[in-house]
Amino acid sequence: MRIGIGYDIHRMVNGRPLILGGVRIDSECGLEGHSDADVLLHAISDALLGALALGDLGHHFPDSDPRYRGITSVKLLKKVMEMVQGQDYRLHNLDAVVIAQKPRLATYIPAIRRNVADILATDLGSISVKAKTAESLGALGRSEGIAVHAVCLITQGSR
Repeated sequence: MRIGIGYDIHRMVNGRPLILGGVRIDSECGLEGHSDADVLLHAISDALLGALALGDLGHHFPDSDPRYRGITSVKLLKKVMEMVQGQDYRLHNLDAVVIAQKPRLATYIPAIRRNVADILATDLGSISVKAKTAESLGALGRSEGIAVHAVCLITQGSR
């Protein structure tokens, strides 16, 4: 078994949709980024890549490459899962914490968990996603961005 840790952070901006875990969130602002800026799926991807010692998302899908401009992070995570499966590993479980002062995410968490489980082709019981505020501290507490920490366990062999 192997453990991976992922982290990502994106700045909030006007004029973009807010996408977390592939789910559109009702918000006045979205996240800035080269892709759709789904900070949750980026952190999950980095955790999976880290578990295999394959670097990070930017190494495999650089923002300097125009092919990835505006790409959905769902596609990127699916490509990362192909790398995981290509090395004969499978996801055992995932735990992620979304840190966002606004918008409140509690009502979206069930849909986000279901969507992430579908993307990763695993059962819902293997996916944990939690939302926390920054208690009004710092840039995250001023709603200037959203950050995510993710941890995964992968195991070798098929289910």
